[in-house]
Amino acid sequence: MYHQIGEPAPKGAPYRSLTVHPASFRRQMRWLRRFGYRGLSMRDIMPYVRGEKQGRVVGITFDDGYRNVYRNALPVLTENGFTATNYFVVNQLGGGNVWDYEKGISHSDLMSPEEMREWVRQGMEAGSHTLDHPYLPKLGDDQARAQISDSRQALEQLLGEPVTAFCYPYGGEEPRLRDMARDAGYENATTTAGGLARPDDDPYGLPRVTVARSTHLVRFLQKCMTRLEERRRSA
Repeated sequence: MYHQIGEPAPKGAPYRSLTVHPASFRRQMRWLRRFGYRGLSMRDIMPYVRGEKQGRVVGITFDDGYRNVYRNALPVLTENGFTATNYFVVNQLGGGNVWDYEKGISHSDLMSPEEMREWVRQGMEAGSHTLDHPYLPKLGDDQARAQISDSRQALEQLLGEPVTAFCYPYGGEEPRLRDMARDAGYENATTTAGGLARPDDDPYGLPRVTVARSTHLVRFLQKCMTRLEERRRSA
C-alpha cells in the first residue's frame, strides 16, 4: 500500500511518512524483480489470492490517485513489467487532496481524467476510492451506497471499461459496507489492516502492507517476501 511517490514534506509535517521518495520506490521495484517477484494490480493478483494460480507475486496499490504517482511510479512499473492499481477519488480528479486540509496536510495534485486514462492504457488498473473520500462508517446507508456505487459507474463512463477494485477511505469498513461493495459489482475491496492476503480472506476485506517513507529496503523485502506479516495476523 502506497500513497504518494515524491519528495517528502519537511520534517514535522503531518503524515510525511506516506510519501515515499522516487529513488526508494525504484530500488524497491528493482529488487522485487531481481528476486523473481512480479508486481501485480488487484485485477491481476486475485487469481493468486484465491489460490487458482501459484507464483512469486506482490500486489501493488496506490491510494487517492496522486499525480506524482503518475509521474514517478508509472515509468518504474512499466520498465519492470509490473502492473498496479490506483484508487481514484472521482469528484477530485484533476483536483487535490481536499480531505486532508483540516489535518494540516499540504495540497498535492491528483491525476486528471486524461492522466488516469493513460495510466490504464499503459496496463495499470483504476479502482474506486469513492466519490469524495469520506469515512464511510459515519454515513447512512443511502449516502454510503452512493459513494460506493456511483463512483464505480462514473469511473466506468470515463474509462469505457469495467471497474472491479474498491478501497475503503481511511480503511473504514464494516459488514454492511462490504455488502454494498459486493452489491455494487466490485470483485474485491482493500482495507488498511496490515497483513498478507490469504485464500480464506473475505475478498471485500483484504489486508495490505503499508510501505512508508522510512521503510528501508531490507524491511521492505522482508514484508513482501516472507510470511512474517501472515504469522503476525494469525498470532
